[in-house]
Amino acid sequence: MARKQFRFFPQRFGFFPYIWLIYLVFPVLNLKGYSGFKLMAGYALVLLFLVTYRQLYWQEGKAFSAWLGLQILIIVVLFILYSPYNLYMGFFTSNFIGWYADSRRFWRALTVFAGVLIALILLSLAHIQGTEILFLLPFIMMMLVTPFGIRSMNRRRLLERELDQANEVIRQMVKREERMRIARDLHDTMGHTLSLITLKSQLVEKLVVKNPERAQAEAREIERTSRAALRQVRELVSEMRAVSVAEELAEAAEMLRSAEIALEVDGDAALPGVSDLTQNILSLCIKEAITNIVKHSGADRCRIGIGMTAGEVRITVEDNGVGLGQDRGAEEAERQGGNGMKGMAERLSLIDGSLTLASGAGGGTLLTVVTPRVVKDGKDGETG
Repeated sequence: MARKQFRFFPQRFGFFPYIWLIYLVFPVLNLKGYSGFKLMAGYALVLLFLVTYRQLYWQEGKAFSAWLGLQILIIVVLFILYSPYNLYMGFFTSNFIGWYADSRRFWRALTVFAGVLIALILLSLAHIQGTEILFLLPFIMMMLVTPFGIRSMNRRRLLERELDQANEVIRQMVKREERMRIARDLHDTMGHTLSLITLKSQLVEKLVVKNPERAQAEAREIERTSRAALRQVRELVSEMRAVSVAEELAEAAEMLRSAEIALEVDGDAALPGVSDLTQNILSLCIKEAITNIVKHSGADRCRIGIGMTAGEVRITVEDNGVGLGQDRGAEEAERQGGNGMKGMAERLSLIDGSLTLASGAGGGTLLTVVTPRVVKDGKDGETG
């Protein structure tokens, strides 16, 4: 069995805990002038304080509170028996109070800590000059404010970690949905195609002697069918990789050019700051919309608008084709596009996006896709 490696502090905190150790020099310096048992007891208390400091990085729950209480008690003893300036060690405690995620425990710990600080100042009024008290007051205020800043920072980190986990779940759901869609496509298209090739192969085998010319014609048909099947497989495989909006627009331009439909793009196709997940879902929606335009619209012009604000990404796809007609809308579009519109809506729902279908300003059809933007700061954050 491999021996577990000893670590003084958890690795995830990096060098931060070691930097704080520098401030333990001050309580050691405050022991200057003492000797004998009191000096050794002072060193022992500083060493025990160091132990509490390490343990608080590893403990949780009631154990964490117990070690925090012991740390406060050591500060009280060092303050009363040695030097009032040992009160600065309270900065260690104020940092750890901010670690409480539960509001009740946070306020309870902060109240106890504030009570201890006030009590120490009141008990030592006879021994501390007025100027020294005034010098200590700003630091006491900082000790009482610090837990709020630390708690806010920790809550933000927790939210970012939960957001990362949620995004990972969404990515897995998108992958699973894409696999299901590809499986359906394979079953609906390739299953039929392969069955047709099998039947024609059996027919060629029977005709090769009786009617060679007919057998050759059927063989050529098999070749055409197999090439079409190969093309379908390539299309399905190409859709499995993540595609950016800019890449999809390039493919859309080529498809529309082949169909003799003019394309106009307004906006920044790069979508800076938008995550790969969002871009991939948007690109699939654009692909489906362009396919519907080519197949059903009868248009000769298509306009794609890309807009981005602090809160959302909006993409519009408009054509000048036959449109939806009077009293028709999403149901008609779904009938025309098969499962395309439903697939778009399902993908967008994974990232809280939505789509609307309406008649364009000059006739034709206007598809609007909106997805929210989630902005995160930090090295590991992402915007999208």
